[in-house]
Amino acid sequence: MAKRINRRIFLRGLGGACVAAPFLGSITDRTAKAEPAAPPKRLIVMYTHYGCITTRFFPRKSHGPLTAADLEPTTLKHLAPYVDKLLMPRGIRAMNEWTMRMERGQGNDRHLQVNASFFTCHPVTPNSDDPFSFDQATKFNARPTGPSLDHVIARQLSPGGEPLFMRLGNIRDGVPSAISYSAPETLYPGLGAPAEILAKLTGLFTGPLPSPDTYHAIRGKSIIDLVRDDLDTLARLDMSQADKHKLEAWKALLHETVTTVASAQCNPSVATALGVTQENADLATTTPGPDGDMLTRRISDSLDGADLYSNFAVLAAACNANPVIFLKYPANYLFRGLGMTQESASLSYRLDNASMKGTCVPGVIDMLLTIDDYYARKLAHLVEQLNRIEEGDGTLLDNSAVVWFQDASDGCARNLNNLPIVQVGSAGVYFKTGWAVNVEDGSPDLTTGNSEITCADGAPNEVDGTTQATGTDPSLANAPINKYFCNLMNALGVKAGSDGFPAPGGSEPVTHYGMYDRTEDFIGGGINPPTLHDPGEFAALRASS
Repeated sequence: MAKRINRRIFLRGLGGACVAAPFLGSITDRTAKAEPAAPPKRLIVMYTHYGCITTRFFPRKSHGPLTAADLEPTTLKHLAPYVDKLLMPRGIRAMNEWTMRMERGQGNDRHLQVNASFFTCHPVTPNSDDPFSFDQATKFNARPTGPSLDHVIARQLSPGGEPLFMRLGNIRDGVPSAISYSAPETLYPGLGAPAEILAKLTGLFTGPLPSPDTYHAIRGKSIIDLVRDDLDTLARLDMSQADKHKLEAWKALLHETVTTVASAQCNPSVATALGVTQENADLATTTPGPDGDMLTRRISDSLDGADLYSNFAVLAAACNANPVIFLKYPANYLFRGLGMTQESASLSYRLDNASMKGTCVPGVIDMLLTIDDYYARKLAHLVEQLNRIEEGDGTLLDNSAVVWFQDASDGCARNLNNLPIVQVGSAGVYFKTGWAVNVEDGSPDLTTGNSEITCADGAPNEVDGTTQATGTDPSLANAPINKYFCNLMNALGVKAGSDGFPAPGGSEPVTHYGMYDRTEDFIGGGINPPTLHDPGEFAALRASS
């Protein structure tokens, strides 16, 4: 027997969240029950410049289960304790590679166009077809024609529609090294000062806090997540077309106005345990002395400047302050604390300057390996802290995808194929872990590149970066990074419109991202029609594959 019709339908989630749907006159009153909310998913990105010594970075096995022994001879040895939670997507190419003859991308700048296109998969404007021009507009100030991944995700999932984007060392990016764009040609600076980040995060502790039982019930879910099952049930009911439009409009409004609720781990004691304190923020802000630098100097017995930023990310994840967290390491950086006397951009070219030809700096490979090792240790610290905090049936790490992206593969060749990507965490069992997965062809013996063919003991000491000889044969490892971005978005719950592109209010899985997914299409800077030749995500990276 049909029940009476209410003038308003109430959807109730765990933790007492109650939201009123608008009057839907064509359906009967129903009592909906929400399932226990799953822990939220987060994307935590660590981005570094100038690639790496690929021959020491990659495990020999490019496809198959990984063991701690596979990591021990490599730069990634610090991640050996977490090998069962590690995923190495192999065979991937990033977009818009600079080459001296413009075979594979625009001709603006070997750094600018790569960074600007990395998370946008859009070309930069104004375009240059002269790879050696020093035109101010095209070489130093060209910007992408689309927003970057952090903002695309944040528009659907983050409070205020903005990511938590942190610049390590409070070093502001110029356009050539910038990666975050909130809209076409609109650079997003994010946050840099430790005290500024601390104030933003510790503001979560002000005001009355919900009870521990409520914390455990809601686990950081937004109101829309708490009543998602109710909404799905409601949408399946037989109703008029007018009521369907009314329901969709209400859901879109709710998406735009609700904010996330802090998790059970969001409290001052956790912040203190992580070293996220005013004292450490003040120390990290202080100009370092001559024996150290902002990223490597010690600020306490167990923390350095870069680790403090990583711990900001951990606290933000524990508080569910933002599901989109980026840690951007600076470009053109002089690692004095690591004993370097030359900044990282020049060293990546094996030289004492930023040109592309010359005589190798003695011992430069060891210097670059020291920097690579430093970054790997910073990733291991971040992973360790996330893995310490329990959440649901696992840890914060298990409910996150922590990804180390590098702007290029080998820093001298500046090649974008065979990209070094490391992910730790399955984002709630969305991703396969404990594996290297060659998404291009599944072969277990993909090359590790040629980073050491120059500047090695007994090898010629003349280096010519224009030849890209230290990179990887451009015919190999070219699966488009767009597809991996689709994986990450779907893991977090981003939705697409009917065309497969991410869209607020959408209801479909994301299958399309960016303007192009072949680096050759970037030649000319947008003169080719927008085309994605290989849409969809990488099924081989899924836990169910």
